[in-house]
Amino acid sequence: MKIVSVHEGVVPISSSIRNAWIDFSSMDCSIAAVVSDVVRDGEPVVGYGFNSNGRYSAGEILRRRIIPRLLDANPEALLAEDGQLEPTRAWDFLMNNEKPGGHGERSVAVGVIDMALFDLASKIAGQPLYRWLSDRYGDGHPDDSVFVYAAGGYYAPGKTLRDLQDEMKGFLDQGYRVVKMKIGGADLAEDLKRIEAVLEVLDGDGSRLAVDVNGRFDLATALEYGKAIEPYGLFWYEEVGDPLDYRLNATLCEHYQGPVATGENLFSLQDARNLIRYGGLRPDRDYLQFDPALSYGLTEYLRVQEMLAQHGWSSRRCIPHGGHQFSLHIAAALKLGGNESYPGEFQPTGGFADGAVVEDSYVGLTDTPGIGFESKAAFYEVLRELHR
Repeated sequence: MKIVSVHEGVVPISSSIRNAWIDFSSMDCSIAAVVSDVVRDGEPVVGYGFNSNGRYSAGEILRRRIIPRLLDANPEALLAEDGQLEPTRAWDFLMNNEKPGGHGERSVAVGVIDMALFDLASKIAGQPLYRWLSDRYGDGHPDDSVFVYAAGGYYAPGKTLRDLQDEMKGFLDQGYRVVKMKIGGADLAEDLKRIEAVLEVLDGDGSRLAVDVNGRFDLATALEYGKAIEPYGLFWYEEVGDPLDYRLNATLCEHYQGPVATGENLFSLQDARNLIRYGGLRPDRDYLQFDPALSYGLTEYLRVQEMLAQHGWSSRRCIPHGGHQFSLHIAAALKLGGNESYPGEFQPTGGFADGAVVEDSYVGLTDTPGIGFESKAAFYEVLRELHR
């Protein structure tokens, strides 16, 4: 098996919505196609990848550094002992001559290619990715379905409390039991009104509502909000301060008794380990949201899982950020606690296969080989254009 060519491009995922930090008016993401010399039904087998939402495209890094290194690699060095493609063996080539630290957009670019290689490897094997992963890195018995929650509740021009309630009702109608909304983009009094409006839709059950600050708060504000919302018994209080402010997170966990979630903006094993060491997180209740597509790919995420196990964390405490098919496969294969879902945003990359049915906040996976982009028609058409 050889890699014949690699193609990259950009797809817009822009929107008028905003969270407490940014708006998404110019958001885009990188996409890539890795073409192999394996031919099925008269066409080469191709692996596809993209970066998760929340970070911009990384085309310059892909074109100048990451893709050339992959193409220069000895094809034999990318194969396992059985002669099949082994994506984890590409990581050293992709990171050749890169200094440690600085886990920013570089991790995004590597993640795009890493995803494409895992898609390619499992397609060549003729298996859906979650089964391929489970056989090699799990226990061989993947979850049949994955817990998913519906992320939304963004701020938007002219959006009323009734609009927010209708949005959440729409998620419930689609089969979700747990929903998430943004806070921190208004003052405390207004955000409490917004939270209570959503709780009305959830019959007052705070355990079905998560709130997300997107890293906006300083410590004083984090504690003030925490004191105000703790009586609601929320599903979690997410990314309350700056992702690298471990002391803030640790202090919050000393005062806020409910579950805390964070990690989506930590992009390396080293940063994830520092969060576990110094962030004060509690393995019995808190959640970790590392996003494989943004953090050097699944290859690095497997290392993160090993580190977490060494520190006494269950994989069930991990619910990745991103809301897309790649992390859904990872969640099923590695028996994570679930996966984010974006029923109405970040298209065409976000969301699951066409026709995917959510029942009681659980969704199954398809038998399509690879990640299954071929079962997501709008996105697959964009991906196909890369190498036509």
